[in-house]
Amino acid sequence: MTFLCISCYFKGVPFLRACKAAGNTVYLLTAKKLEHEAWPREAVDEFFYLEDDSNSPANLANIAKGVAWIMQTREVHRVVAMDDFDVEKAAYLREEFRLPGMGQTTARYFRDKLAMRIQARDQGIAVPQFSSLFNDVAITEFANRIEYPCLVKPRGEASATGIAKVRSAQELWDKVHSLGERRKDYLVEQFRPGDVYHVDAISVDGEVVFCQVSRYLSTPFEVAHGGGIFRSVSVPYNDPEAVTLRRMTESVMHVFGMQFSASHTEFIKTAEGFVFLETASRVGGANLAEMVEAATGISLWEEWAKLETAMATGKRYLLPTRRYDQSGIVVSLSRFAHPDASSFTDPEIVWRMDRAHHIGLIVASQSTERIRELLDDYAGRIGRDFHASAPVPEKSAH
Repeated sequence: MTFLCISCYFKGVPFLRACKAAGNTVYLLTAKKLEHEAWPREAVDEFFYLEDDSNSPANLANIAKGVAWIMQTREVHRVVAMDDFDVEKAAYLREEFRLPGMGQTTARYFRDKLAMRIQARDQGIAVPQFSSLFNDVAITEFANRIEYPCLVKPRGEASATGIAKVRSAQELWDKVHSLGERRKDYLVEQFRPGDVYHVDAISVDGEVVFCQVSRYLSTPFEVAHGGGIFRSVSVPYNDPEAVTLRRMTESVMHVFGMQFSASHTEFIKTAEGFVFLETASRVGGANLAEMVEAATGISLWEEWAKLETAMATGKRYLLPTRRYDQSGIVVSLSRFAHPDASSFTDPEIVWRMDRAHHIGLIVASQSTERIRELLDDYAGRIGRDFHASAPVPEKSAH
């Protein structure tokens, strides 16, 4: 089978390798500025490049013209989006060329934060109080009934990018007015304090077959807006919180129409219980896939490629036997271009980040307490000896 993989961010290397190893022809559509990144060129049969990687209607139409040219002499059986910002591109192309997989309506639930909240709320899944920014009366009613602070969020950005915290109705209106014609692309929701969890899963034929629950010790929002150090730790499989979040993730996947893919879903634990925040039809970023693999032995990228291949060829997909260990990750910007992490020598270290101006480690153990001990120690040492911070961008850089 022939796969057109789309990634306008440098990621998904294990997916490309596993897809090629499964016997497929692999094309990669990526941004021109990423041409010289360390893509696994032995696993990609042909590269195609985009000068403009935006999701504007005009650019999606231009991308379709390019793919139409490709398909004059090459077959394409599947389109796979490896990054959040490529989900719309892939859905548009599937619709345009009548290819199997997630179409534009379903893709909205995995990209558009407003669509996520409306669908979840309407299907009985708890979400924070929220409002679109379409109508002045609706905004006024929301502003008058909730407790502050609130978060004004872009509907289509990823992670903490572009989020603003407002602490009064006046601040909310100031923010709305500052957006001008872009206000339709945002929503507002009540800020709910609490621990944030992420659930990394694989769905097959509409059912979740793999599900790993983890908890952020420092959330992406806190790191982006407070200049902190990113940390996450796995939650033991039989912990009541993990059991609850696996069940909630299954509900989200069902009501959003997920059929087959990797997914990354986030929830917050409030005083009233768990509340759904957002989801994505791709492998989680920030090296969380490596953290999941350290605890379970399951490579989300590789299994996703095997799953896509099985779906394309009509074969049955079987998840490998998983482990039930514990793992944790710590990552920080570094004030050094190539930080020397040789002082971190614990035998539990299973992964080290190799990226300029970053330092990161993943640890694995059968003991949750040992993982927490190491992450606390590493965060303190990194904060003292390496840490740097940068302002959060208004838009994601690709």
